[in-house]
Amino acid sequence: MNNSLAVIGIGKLGLCLALNLERVGYLVYGVDVDPSYVAAINNKTLATSEPEVSERLAQSSRFFASVDLSAVFPAEVTLIFLAVATPSLPDGSYDHRQLERVTDNLLARGKSPTPKHLVITCTTMPGYCDQLAAKMAPYNYSVSYNPSFIAQGSIINDLQQPDQVLIGEADQEVGDLLEQVHRRMCINQPTICRMDRLSAEITKLATNCFLTTKISFANSIGDLASQVGAQPDKILAAIGADSRIGQKYLRYGFGFGGPCFPRDNRALGVFAHSQGHPLPISEATDQVNHAHLLFQFEQYLAAYPPTAAIIFDQVTYKKGTVLLTESQQLALAVLLAKAGRKVVISDQPAVQEQVEQLYPGLFYFEHEG
Repeated sequence: MNNSLAVIGIGKLGLCLALNLERVGYLVYGVDVDPSYVAAINNKTLATSEPEVSERLAQSSRFFASVDLSAVFPAEVTLIFLAVATPSLPDGSYDHRQLERVTDNLLARGKSPTPKHLVITCTTMPGYCDQLAAKMAPYNYSVSYNPSFIAQGSIINDLQQPDQVLIGEADQEVGDLLEQVHRRMCINQPTICRMDRLSAEITKLATNCFLTTKISFANSIGDLASQVGAQPDKILAAIGADSRIGQKYLRYGFGFGGPCFPRDNRALGVFAHSQGHPLPISEATDQVNHAHLLFQFEQYLAAYPPTAAIIFDQVTYKKGTVLLTESQQLALAVLLAKAGRKVVISDQPAVQEQVEQLYPGLFYFEHEG
């Protein structure tokens, strides 16, 4: 395989992927739709809260961004990673319209004179990649599914040191190429999981569904222990000491949130229903997460006198980010403030500004530290 790759969609995930690929010697062409954003990348002036990105960008010499889709058409570019957004629809399924726009633009250019391998890195509904593959095949494009298991605030590191690399391969040759890329990019020795596209799409959703289930289980046991006067942390530590269970994600605290866990859990449930095989565990996990929020609400009401200030030093879904997406910390703060309690947000200024825009006048704010 040659050393030239392309990444279409160089937002947070796509940019981190491109920079990690560039770091190990690939010549990477990036494509995005925002001219000012692309200019900031090329000028190396991009401001971002994601750790290591600014430093990696400043050090890069083989990464070039463009708004022109022609950047992915040099003959030497055979692997094209697609990292565009697939937001959730009201029913919980994923919206593939950005993928459709990109691939339709590729098809509008006619049949590729050389084979091109599209690699979908964003989360899709199971079955979508097979449908896309059938559409792209007459134009000399293959389609593989290669999602990342990352978290905001640690994307660079998560891509470099994954536990597993999931490859839903178009065929063995493309799977070999993708495995080669990841073994070169990773600084650890991850488990490479190769399978068909549909199986990989289900695997991605099911992995996060399991994690939400584990978090909900931990919090429900913790709520029970708190209710009867037992010790949640010691109970969960003992449960996690069993090697069949493990300690990760088995802590008593806030419920799950963020841009991935809740959406993947719901999407798996939607897919299962569409196939006539409902997964009650997907719905139960969401229900337990909400019940835990209400339990915490009652705990806070009981723990703080009505005139006392309740201080939240973090309302993002995860420490080290500025994201409020489905943050259970923020949801709790909102419930308390709407119940008439004085709630003080002591988080970073960028977060405080977002909160004030979402809930004007509801909270008090103070500077960190």
